[in-house]
Amino acid sequence: MTIVDCKNNEAWLQQTLEGLRHVGYAIVANVLDPSFIETTRSAMYDAQKKIRDSVGEERLRNAGELGVLRLMLKHNSHFFKFFEIPEVHAVVNHTVSETAILHLQNGLVLPSFPKGEIPSVFQNRFHQDFPRILNGYMASVNTMFAIDQFTKENGGTLLVPGTHQQAQAPDLDYLNANAIAVQCPAGSMIVFDSTLWHAAGANESGKDRLAINHQFTRSYIKQQIDYVRALGAEIVLSQQSRTQQLLGWYTRVVTSLDEYYKSEQERLYRRGQG
Repeated sequence: MTIVDCKNNEAWLQQTLEGLRHVGYAIVANVLDPSFIETTRSAMYDAQKKIRDSVGEERLRNAGELGVLRLMLKHNSHFFKFFEIPEVHAVVNHTVSETAILHLQNGLVLPSFPKGEIPSVFQNRFHQDFPRILNGYMASVNTMFAIDQFTKENGGTLLVPGTHQQAQAPDLDYLNANAIAVQCPAGSMIVFDSTLWHAAGANESGKDRLAINHQFTRSYIKQQIDYVRALGAEIVLSQQSRTQQLLGWYTRVVTSLDEYYKSEQERLYRRGQG
């Protein structure tokens, strides 16, 4: 499993794009610095507590998820900073275009379980994040950040090389036999074609394994959460212009003739390629 160092390799982006094309993924090291990682770790546990208080333990348990944190942006402003990372912009721009939008940002606090006692949920069963094959057209890309080091012992994500953009789903035996556990340092960015088959690994390390997964899509694909409505105009407009684009501020749907006939500068959407 090759890891590209973005700080010491000017060709990191080209190598990442080649990895996406040929095997469906690439790993980019040294994207986040240690202080950013520690701030993120604290912010994730802060968001986890607020989400538990807001949604309730029972509803979260009934959802059949293992430590998934949704809409963290609502609970801690630190998570907006992930949309200001140049390496994220570079990957998004060269795959799903400059007009792409955020489909989801999910925190992953993968708990540890004793060997053989890990519950079977969607996360740790092989799946695609974008289960639509469009004749090789990339409509969605993921950037997952390792907040902790990824190892086999702590459930490093299982990726199955070459299973992206395949119209026929691979056999489960093939997935199990050919899956590779991601092993990379904290601060790495795992980039993968959202049609790649993957699963959360088994965390038997005795402590949580933290990560944050982002999925970006072409601008005309609906988001998992309407981030503009969920966060509110005031919060979205306080962000950088590029972040506003990624959150969906310029892909809103017109709701009246007044909105429809606004000047081009005031429109709820932007024209663009992609």
